[in-house]
Amino acid sequence: MSKHERFDLRDSEPTRAGGYGDAEAAAGIDTELPPLETFPNHFDGYIVTIENPEFSAICPKTGLPDYGSVTITYAPNERVLELKALKLYFLGYRDLGIFNENAINRILRDIVAACDPLWVEVEGMFTPRGGLTTTVTARYDGLD
Repeated sequence: MSKHERFDLRDSEPTRAGGYGDAEAAAGIDTELPPLETFPNHFDGYIVTIENPEFSAICPKTGLPDYGSVTITYAPNERVLELKALKLYFLGYRDLGIFNENAINRILRDIVAACDPLWVEVEGMFTPRGGLTTTVTARYDGLD
């Protein structure tokens, strides 16, 4: 290909260059983590926002750490998340190989399983790596 020809990626076959395959894609999704504890909710009509500005996990491909901030916003139903247990749960990610997208979706899944909120949004804002920042948002609306 000469320097004036253009390569159209839409006509190319996907490649697993770099070794990003099924094993890396599924890493950490079902690893056992500290349990999320809850307590009974005694009020209606309020919203809880929890911020963890020191979230970290490990890239399952490179083994390098990923750092970011995770914000959970939810409307409690019958149960409320207990914060000390949530802190220990987050610490379980420190040595866990998991992609950012999977971490945020797993956090959402685990919160829904623990306390069945009316709705919940989990947002992860990850610090730059190679000049790129990543924000991942996952939502659950139990009202539907």
